Amino acid sequence: MTMILVILLGYLIGSIPNGLIIGRVLCGVDIRQFGSKNIGATNAFRVLGPWPAFWVLLTDAAKGIAGVYIGQILLGTSLAMLVGGIAAMAGHNWSLFLGFKGGRGVATGLGVIAVLMPKITFTVFVIWAVIVYFTRYVSLGSIVGAALLPVFVWVTGEKVEYFYFAVLASLFVIIRHRPNIERLLRGEELKIKAGNLAAKKDQEREN
Repeated sequence: MTMILVILLGYLIGSIPNGLIIGRVLCGVDIRQFGSKNIGATNAFRVLGPWPAFWVLLTDAAKGIAGVYIGQILLGTSLAMLVGGIAAMAGHNWSLFLGFKGGRGVATGLGVIAVLMPKITFTVFVIWAVIVYFTRYVSLGSIVGAALLPVFVWVTGEKVEYFYFAVLASLFVIIRHRPNIERLLRGEELKIKAGNLAAKKDQEREN
């Protein structure tokens, strides 16, 4: 019964649509109506700009962290921590509050592994940042980072349950990026570029 509670609480926390909330509160914008229509930090960056995107990234990662700590507090086992983290990722991807739609789980997954495997998290983040810096494709960095995660977990000899989680999380992220993969192969994927829709709307109203 306690494990079920871990799953439910992790899922509910993961379901909180931070991108939607921050877009509306800070900028008066529903980011689901613009850009890729995704509620994650990348679309927030494109639509709202760097500062709101930073808060979306931070709060989405916090959901993964919270899921892990729920498992630790309620059961105190590695398995419960993983289950709580996975539940948070599932909530982010299929939010209860958005008709079971949501983001792609990258930032929330980053929060999960940041608690469980901080050194590996740092390595994966650096690889992601380098790819994004040179290619300007956030999706490519996320896909490559996700694919390398199980490799790093295996090579560093982490707990076997962490390896299984890394494989699952990697598939989770890559499958959610399938449309991006198709666009990358066609050469149609959008490169990252900061936007500021709120400022544009204010300017239009003034004019």
